[in-house]
Amino acid sequence: MHVSFADAEAYARWAGKRLPTEAEWEFAARGGLAGKVYPWGDDFMIKGRWMTNSFQGSFPSHNSGADGYLSTAPVAQFPANGYGLYDVSGNVWEWVSDWYRPDYYAQLAQTGGIAHNPTGHDSAWDPNEPGAAKRVHRGGSFLCTDQYCSRYMVGLRSKGEINSGTNHLGFRCVATPKTLL
Repeated sequence: MHVSFADAEAYARWAGKRLPTEAEWEFAARGGLAGKVYPWGDDFMIKGRWMTNSFQGSFPSHNSGADGYLSTAPVAQFPANGYGLYDVSGNVWEWVSDWYRPDYYAQLAQTGGIAHNPTGHDSAWDPNEPGAAKRVHRGGSFLCTDQYCSRYMVGLRSKGEINSGTNHLGFRCVATPKTLL
């Protein structure tokens, strides 16, 4: 947490890994459940059980902590997805390597073909701040709620200025198999 994109990227490089692309992140986060709203299915709770660390209560003034946490939770406090990955929804946003452009997927769709593992646009553009270099965040955080952002849904995304880091933003690394290099 509290890590900028540049720092996350530098750590990944130091570890002999990299940050995932947005497409890789979503494929992994889905855990084999194509077309589902959450990494665990279509219902936010399963049999009354919290499946992710999110905001419960009246946003932003009162988080009841009904899921057991008022802010970040230690890793693996909620069930893993179908691929055994923990915390791909809620807890903290995760940096991915793609530049942020709200029109990127529309541009891909206009090509008329199917994009196989898209690696993102080659430049950033945010119509609200055209001069700010932004990268994509995925996964939502403990501050997400259906009253405000609900971006813990696996198909949703956000953006962040590359030099910023917050208490609800982190990252995970991936490795490229040597056979693909």
